[in-house]
Amino acid sequence: MNTSLLAAVVIASLMIITWIVSLLVRNASIVDITWGFGFALVGAAVWLGGDSSGSISSLVSLLTILWGLRLTAYLAWRNIGHGEDFRYRAMRKRWGPRFGLISLGTVFGFQGLMMWVVSLPVHLAYGSQGYSIGVLGVVGAILWLIGMFFEAVGDLQLARFKADPANEGKLMDRGLWRYTRHPNYFGNACIWWGIAIAASTIPSARWGLVGAALMNVLLVKVSGVAMLERSLSKRKPGYEEYMRRTSSFIPRPPRP
Repeated sequence: MNTSLLAAVVIASLMIITWIVSLLVRNASIVDITWGFGFALVGAAVWLGGDSSGSISSLVSLLTILWGLRLTAYLAWRNIGHGEDFRYRAMRKRWGPRFGLISLGTVFGFQGLMMWVVSLPVHLAYGSQGYSIGVLGVVGAILWLIGMFFEAVGDLQLARFKADPANEGKLMDRGLWRYTRHPNYFGNACIWWGIAIAASTIPSARWGLVGAALMNVLLVKVSGVAMLERSLSKRKPGYEEYMRRTSSFIPRPPRP
């Protein structure tokens, strides 16, 4: 089977199953946990089902699986038992009894489509034989490592900060959060640019850069920085001052 088609089948199946479970537990937030797991599943599916013997395609799958599983474990630990996210509660309130059916397209279908496009470098890296890890592969892997550091360490620092009762109501502006307001989102972007650059070793996989660009837009303009900051600036004391002195995305020393 063509790997892009295989990825589409895997993602569609996962999203339909997740949607059914969300109806049973009345919690659409489980789609957030599925987001990372879906990429890991795509990486594993094309690795096992793809027609390629090149080391670069194996590298791209491995990097995707490692990132997806880490994100899945973190979000499951953070979200399970804490109820439905405010975004989905607002949708449920607006659509009422129709939310279940509407969410199939607007939540699960939409995220499934985004997942397929973002994962382009993963499923396009198959079907070409003999590509080894060259300069682009090394550059991509290094960028992935930088991204994983920012995402994983940023998540860990924030989790530890929130776990300390002495920080109740305080603003997290320490560690990596001193240099960027969203180290985890910055890291996520670096990870996908790294994967796409590594996959670009294979000429037919260079369209995968579209996937990295889409992830970047989602993180900065749609569901990441933009959405979160609209909420934080309203309910978090001192956040506007934090915004003034701290970079929103790319790390840099804070302004005086």
